[in-house]
Amino acid sequence: VQLQASGGGLVQAGGSLRISCAASGGTFRNYNMGWFRQAPGKEREFVAGVTRSLGKLYAEDVKGRFTISRDNGKKTVDLQMNSLKPEDTAVYFCAATSSVQTAMRTSDNYGYWGQGTLVTVSS
Repeated sequence: VQLQASGGGLVQAGGSLRISCAASGGTFRNYNMGWFRQAPGKEREFVAGVTRSLGKLYAEDVKGRFTISRDNGKKTVDLQMNSLKPEDTAVYFCAATSSVQTAMRTSDNYGYWGQGTLVTVSS
């Protein structure tokens, strides 16, 4: 499966942004999907995930602010980000995995990655 992320940009602290990931090839509905981010000088970290059965997982520091969703008909997975903070600034990557839900927080378990989209939150 090929993944293409889009929708990044510059937003002020407290603002909102929605990023999207479009999939092609493969059978999208069979994959658990995740969003990760990587800030300069830091390791890639898990942000949110949505399972094949629409279960959702979030990192603690985005819970209540970010919402992940998927549309199997359109083959997309979106991340709605509200109440953005400067520390949310990073390149955001979407990824697909065949691993079980308990493995979704670990980037090594994902076999397919999009190219990333930059989100910059100004203070």
